[in-house]
Amino acid sequence: MDHRLKKDKQFSYIYRKGKRYNSEHLTLFSVESRFKNFKIGYAVSKKIGKANKRNKLKRRLKEIVRRKNLPKDYFNYVIMARPGAAEIDFLTLQEEVKKIFKVASIKK
Repeated sequence: MDHRLKKDKQFSYIYRKGKRYNSEHLTLFSVESRFKNFKIGYAVSKKIGKANKRNKLKRRLKEIVRRKNLPKDYFNYVIMARPGAAEIDFLTLQEEVKKIFKVASIKK
């Protein structure tokens, strides 16, 4: 099953209707899904850096979510990277992603 958000319409719906959770380098938006699965999207703006830097950050975020199996409930998510997220190392980014998903699951 493909768990990616692909359409701009999906992203804008989650930005409008979703709850926002902030950390130092990331923002997580979540909205309840109508289906019995989850979808997740990654947003990295041009403020982060050039294309190779943005793509590396997206690959890291995808790998962290895949490896840790983080979204366990029926929600749709968008992880938005904030400036400075590309400069931190992988383990720090991993801890921050785990922490922001934990905060989001507690507050639901």
